[in-house]
Amino acid sequence: MERTRTPVVSGWFTGDDATGDDAPAGGFRLLGTRCSACAAVFFPREDAYCRNPHCPGGGELAETGLSPRGRVWSYTDGRYRPPAPYVSDPDAPWTPYTLVAVELEAEGMVVLGQTVPGVTVADLAVGMEVEVVGGVLNEDPATATTWTTWHFRPVGVTE
Repeated sequence: MERTRTPVVSGWFTGDDATGDDAPAGGFRLLGTRCSACAAVFFPREDAYCRNPHCPGGGELAETGLSPRGRVWSYTDGRYRPPAPYVSDPDAPWTPYTLVAVELEAEGMVVLGQTVPGVTVADLAVGMEVEVVGGVLNEDPATATTWTTWHFRPVGVTE
């Protein structure tokens, strides 16, 4: 059975094979919004109003691709299964994962995400350059769905 690739959150990223789309110029990107009145950039995206309290107002929010690279700001690992209300099969083996907070190059904002599989806290250092790439969060055999997301990968490391 062919799997359906579905973004975990629609409209938060685009590009490469993680979403099934053709990669735009520049490859996989997180998508945010930029206010035309004050130039503030938001991720997650904001479609209703500018969240900048110093914005003069009257601007429009336009979708914008965020920096494909940034620097590690902080990191940690998830070694335990999250408690309820997180839905998880208690009989399935738990695989630890690595979380990284990345300060995006141009925007200066910090975005949280998982690292690519195989990258652990031992492989990371504050200030290390990383890039955002498409990844898989989960595969559901019952519905033949592959849930896609973003991951961060140290620059120069190939999967």
